[in-house]
Amino acid sequence: MQTVAVLDFETTGLSPNLGDRATEIAVILLRDGEIVDRYQSLMNAGRRIPSDVVALTGITNEMIASAPPVSQVMKEAAAFVGNHPVVAHNAGFDKRFWQAELGMLGMAAEHAFACTMLVARRIYPHARSHRLSSLADMLRLPQTGRAHRAMVDAEIASHLWCRLQRDIGATYGLRHIDHGLMSRLQTTSKAKVATFFGSLAADGR
Repeated sequence: MQTVAVLDFETTGLSPNLGDRATEIAVILLRDGEIVDRYQSLMNAGRRIPSDVVALTGITNEMIASAPPVSQVMKEAAAFVGNHPVVAHNAGFDKRFWQAELGMLGMAAEHAFACTMLVARRIYPHARSHRLSSLADMLRLPQTGRAHRAMVDAEIASHLWCRLQRDIGATYGLRHIDHGLMSRLQTTSKAKVATFFGSLAADGR
């Protein structure tokens, strides 16, 4: 059985390289299609949230002012993730903030990230959009709460991860669809997806 950590950040902006900081993190531990544990917290990194981001997420500067310090939250989140491989939607974004926030604390952040958006582009190439909310609507995934809050988005990404595994198994006749396979798939060109899965089926995966 493989456990993955499905992670989502809310932030003050798009890039830690521009001085943006995390405002909220959620992590779900997912084992064989079941949520086994979860962690969520707002965090105060001392960076003001722009008004357009407040409107998008609903996270206000007043909420952040009373939140735990970023150092405490990121240490807790890192301990919660442990050595599990990480999953995120648009994982490049979350990976940058994961590495930046832990890096400021002098902590290692060498986790392997798999991206549900990149995988979905290969499995659902005809989807009108590969945004998380659009895929959730198309696939009728469970949705509770407000989008652009970390736990809600992490829950939807967890459901998407499980759906991707099921659809890959049903379409290509594979039994073992783990984080490593997904990580390889996300770097495979769309034109070579069938060949990729054909080689795995021949190997008896």
